[in-house]
Amino acid sequence: MKAPTREITRIVPDATALKALTHPVRLRMLGMLRIDGPATATGLAERLGLNSGATSYHLRQLAQHGFIEEAAEQPSRRDRWWQARHESTSFFEPGGTQEQFDTSVAFAQAALSEQVNLMQRAQDEFVQLPPDWQATTQISDFTIAMTTEQANVLKGKLLELLWQAMREAPGLGSKPPPGMELYTVMLHAFPYPGRLTGGQGANK
Repeated sequence: MKAPTREITRIVPDATALKALTHPVRLRMLGMLRIDGPATATGLAERLGLNSGATSYHLRQLAQHGFIEEAAEQPSRRDRWWQARHESTSFFEPGGTQEQFDTSVAFAQAALSEQVNLMQRAQDEFVQLPPDWQATTQISDFTIAMTTEQANVLKGKLLELLWQAMREAPGLGSKPPPGMELYTVMLHAFPYPGRLTGGQGANK
């Protein structure tokens, strides 16, 4: 029987909002709220090694640009709880302005830095994983000669496979059901560096 699917909520921020999210602390905080669920400025400050005043400021910035909101349930009157509004952020939308393009490039760099950190943490923890979860880990790269059309088709197939898996999975922000854990797949697809820009390795 086919697994039930759900809608994945996404945000497509404008250049101003995306620029606000480019800050590395805000990027990490949004990821924490999406993956772990609602939190307070104090709780996030402890996890990030910051003071609660700094985290409160960054939370307000995220809320101002539509990335987070106050949680529907507020367990404590003393601390304000925040939650993510969406599960995914889209950028590099076609047909945008030069400012949107430039901001997307800056955001991609910030996101890449955070992803590299996450991959390194995962590798550091690899030896501590149960054997069955060690077997799910994959570190590979594939370099294939393609046209732009073929590359876009391949990228589309990979993305649709991942989106479908996400639609069939329980939503983020709460403890997974028994037997399930959060599993991260990072997709980086790009023309081999240097060959189209005349740098080292270019065909001459």
